[in-house]
Amino acid sequence: MTQTVGFLLNPVAGLGGAVGLKGTDGHVAEALRRGAVPHACDRAVQALSLLRDDDIAWYTCAGSMGEDVLERAGIDRSTVLYRPGVPTAASDTKAACRTFLDAGVDLVVFCGGDGTARDVFDAVERSIPILGIPAGVKMYSAVFAVNPAAAADLIRQAGRIPCRDSEVMDVDEEAYRSGRLSARLYGYACVPYIPERTQGGKQVFEQQDEERAKDDIAAFMAEIMLPETIYIIGAGSTTARIMERLDLAPTLLGIDVVQNGEVLARDADERTLLALLDEHPRAKIVVSPIGAQGFVLGRGNQQISPPVLRKAGLSNLIVVATPGKLAGTPLLYVDSGDPALDREIGDSLQVISGYRIAQRKRVLHPE
Repeated sequence: MTQTVGFLLNPVAGLGGAVGLKGTDGHVAEALRRGAVPHACDRAVQALSLLRDDDIAWYTCAGSMGEDVLERAGIDRSTVLYRPGVPTAASDTKAACRTFLDAGVDLVVFCGGDGTARDVFDAVERSIPILGIPAGVKMYSAVFAVNPAAAADLIRQAGRIPCRDSEVMDVDEEAYRSGRLSARLYGYACVPYIPERTQGGKQVFEQQDEERAKDDIAAFMAEIMLPETIYIIGAGSTTARIMERLDLAPTLLGIDVVQNGEVLARDADERTLLALLDEHPRAKIVVSPIGAQGFVLGRGNQQISPPVLRKAGLSNLIVVATPGKLAGTPLLYVDSGDPALDREIGDSLQVISGYRIAQRKRVLHPE
């Protein structure tokens, strides 16, 4: 039986990630001014090209909001139900989803981030399943596949696999840009679910033991830091504790660069990181996975891009996390945007979880 899928793309999703804007809502012009390159279309093509031979009837939006992506993916037969304005807006996403509902589609697939997920949910609520191809900056909602390949698998099996109630999160981007995470539950969507293919929602761990573990990790990292080596310190409260141990003020939700106990750059974007790596070839990258979701790369730290990772060297990637976070994070994922680079990371990573203590954690690469 032919499956019917409504597909739409937010063309500017994730535009602010690599340039350090921590989100794109209301900041498209600034992202472009900083040299941001749109990548949401490429992410969608990665997923949809795997479905070009499947028995799926595609309904979509005209131009850059869907039709162009399907053509690039090798899907030359689709039905355009909605023509968006130029530039596209949140109202177009909602209107397109309503036309999909009227057409009786089995599934709504969107490519974007948390903002797009909210707009889709506003239109369809729990009437039909939805699924996100991840292309935003943060993606704290649990309605996304873990990467484009996993999205293709979920779309292919939708209708034959269970759906689960998954959180749609409302993240205050202005607070996020100022270094404060303010998120609330927006609603529960119906999402096709396969373990290890569908991402979980972000969890925050704040127990007293967790705080002691962060201190232990910070003490160990401060002890092993090498002179004349730059340290690219990723986002999160665990990595922030490392900065505090060095008597430096951290950018909680951004990327800082330190060397010899001094800050070389605060809240750095991809361009700044590449320039510093040209000047200082000895480098380490320190990141912490998102709690429960398990993403080491590709969620909230797109400044640490594939070019940055290759220039620094994957052998210089250091992952830190508390035992409590690791206990609630069964698997790690990487979704840098470069599948070949992701595979080079291998099937496991060593994670520093205390003072001179580490755990080996499995990395899953859904293909």
